[in-house]
Parts: sequence; C-alpha cells; structure tokens
Amino acid sequence: MDVTHRLVSTPAGRTHLVEQGAGPLVLLVHGFPEFWYSWRHQLPALAAAGYRAVAIDVRGYGRSSKPSQVSAYRMLELVEDNVAVVEALGEESAVIVGHDWGSPIAATSALTRPDIFRAVGLLSVPYTPPGGPRPSEAFARMGGDEEFYVSYFQRPGRAEAEIEPDVRGWLAGLYAALSADTMPAPGAPNPLFVGRGGTMRDRLPSGLLPAWLSRDELDVYAEEFERTGMSGGLNRYRNMDRDWEDLTGFHGRPITQPSLFLGGALDASATWLAQAIQAYPATLPGLVASHVLDGCGHWIQQERRDEVNRILTTWLAGLPT
Repeated sequence: MDVTHRLVSTPAGRTHLVEQGAGPLVLLVHGFPEFWYSWRHQLPALAAAGYRAVAIDVRGYGRSSKPSQVSAYRMLELVEDNVAVVEALGEESAVIVGHDWGSPIAATSALTRPDIFRAVGLLSVPYTPPGGPRPSEAFARMGGDEEFYVSYFQRPGRAEAEIEPDVRGWLAGLYAALSADTMPAPGAPNPLFVGRGGTMRDRLPSGLLPAWLSRDELDVYAEEFERTGMSGGLNRYRNMDRDWEDLTGFHGRPITQPSLFLGGALDASATWLAQAIQAYPATLPGLVASHVLDGCGHWIQQERRDEVNRILTTWLAGLPT
C-alpha cells in the first residue's frame, strides 16, 4: 500500500497520520481497540476515487501523543486534534468519517466545528445528541447483577491489568466476539457484560479468528498495543461524564451537515441504539443515506470492506463541493 506517514502538531503534542491520494480531504477516525490500520482497505479505495484519504492515530494510540492525565482524553480535546490535522494539511475543510469511538468523535467534530467539517460519516455507532442522563449513571443501570463493559473500563488500571499480560489473546477474543462469523451464539453470556468478580476475557471466544482478520494482521494490532499499552485508548471511556458536562451547550442539538450512517445488523450498537437510528429525521436532518448491512458485525469497514468502500465513495461523490 503506497502511503505516506506524517506527524503533525496538535494541542496534545503530535498526531500521527497515514495519507494516500489527492483531492478533497477525507479524515478517517478509528475506534477502540484499533489505530489507523483499521482503515487500510479504505485508504486505497478513496484515493482511487479521487480523494485525499487521511487516517489518524487518535490521541493515546499508535504514534500519536499519549498525555498522562486522564482528563486529556476528553472529547473536545480530540476535536481540537482533528481541527489541527486539517489545518496542518493546508486544508480549510474536510469530510470526517469515524468508526466505533471514532463515530462520536467524528459526530462531535461536525457538531461543534461545522466551519471545518462539511460532512460526516458514522460507522457502527449511531449519532445521539449530547444530553440525557449522566453517562456513568445510565451505564450503571444497564448491568443488573453484571457490569457493563463501559463501566468496567472506568477505573484506571483495572482493564489494563486484564489485557496487557496477553494483548494478542485479548484482542483476538474481542475482535471475534463482535464479528458476525465468530460471535457467541444467541443465548450465550454476553461478552460486553462482566460477571460479578470476573473479567471480560472470561466471555471472549478463544482460538478463533474472524474471516476478515489474518494472523499477520492480528500481529500488527497486537504489536502496536504491546508497544503502547492500553491506557491511552481506555482513557476515552473515562471521560464520558466530563464530555457530558463539556457539551452542555450542545445538548439536544442535531447535526445539520450532509451525513451517512453505516451499521451492522448483528452489531449490538445497532440494536441497543435502534431508537437513535429511528430519530435520524430529527437528529441528522442532513442524512443522505442510512445502511444497516445484513449479516455484519461491529468491525464493519473490515468485515465488509468492498461494500463499505462502494457506499462511502458513492456518498462522497454526491456531496456538494
């Protein structure tokens, strides 16, 4: 893959990005636990379609800066990083596309900086306007006798102690747990909930790789997180209440720019947040297209790369310049 690696200055110090192609800028934002590499199938496709495709390592991941303070990973800080990347590339605006945590990062970037982000694509995690109940309280109510994974991630050091002794095994288990062809059967214990006194690993598949992930590709992910550790990515979860407070002035606001949603029918995000998708006429009035792909899990741009590439390039081609 013919790509260029760069480091650009951002509020946190530096952001690492991978760039391919020329034309209008499309900024790709990954989720957890990934880094720029999760867009490896989209970079050449977007470049071939005439776009300047740029995939970043979000703050705390890969070769980007990793501040020590948990509060440095709040949402508005990540928005500033995205703005700084656009400016450092000499551009005045960009289309921003995010997957998993990258989806709310992209959405908040579009919501708070419509002067920079002229359109937004959201993969796997639907848009929900800021507001509602305090996140920590809402997630605490989800578990019952079990603990929802977002709540489990809140205490610094706890998830790290589970993951870091065997990063490769844990990543393989999570990727398999949320992929269509390797996820637990209906009725099996939900891998996104932690049993009392247990760990997430207890419910993750073992010895399985989804069809979209080769052993060599898993090695790339594992080697990166073995080098960086997991705290940078996990700190995003530890700022959800701060985000709720920081975004008070945007509570309930829609995103009005042209938008796109892509989800997997077998992804828990699409089922738990089904009402958010139904609310798109009010919350995403500029929505151009919404697709829920049958038989697809959470890692949508890797599970269904050709279909996602086709949908993305078609949507981009129809955007006003």
